[in-house]
Amino acid sequence: MAELATIARPYAEALFKASAANPQAVLVWLDELARVAAEPQLLQFADSPKATSEQVYGVIAGVVKAALDAHAQNFLRMLIANNRLAFVPEVAVQYRALVNAQSGSSDAVVYSAFPIDGAALAQTAEVLERKFGRKLHVSVVLQPELIGGVRVVVGDEVLDTSVKARLEQMKVALTA
Repeated sequence: MAELATIARPYAEALFKASAANPQAVLVWLDELARVAAEPQLLQFADSPKATSEQVYGVIAGVVKAALDAHAQNFLRMLIANNRLAFVPEVAVQYRALVNAQSGSSDAVVYSAFPIDGAALAQTAEVLERKFGRKLHVSVVLQPELIGGVRVVVGDEVLDTSVKARLEQMKVALTA
């Protein structure tokens, strides 16, 4: 894992410096490239000695839904030429961290047993921003095994108010 981060970091930093004018626009296509590059079939195709760089680029460009400007196309071609396609998801993670550090914000993932509607999510985000003391980019991931409540992860901080966590605490208390 450390090797992955070590290789991805220079790419993320170079992309961040090159896109200083509009880092949010880069996040759109970089996240899309990361989703596509995480597909095992694509990586297998890209690693095939019979597949040319142009063929790999063509497949990716055909699958990506976000519009790839010249900056994105050059970045993608460079990654393919250097056999770094597998590192795109980690590049996206590190790039997002650089953008967040610049803006003084963080990503927050709210794990919930049930879908959260827009109004409840906005209210939850407001409460979490006050608790963590910074602007948060909140996303929701459904985890039915939580039974109820939420589990919030902001960086390396975790706030777990789920029913599952409470049951685990009760189990520990009763068996102690």
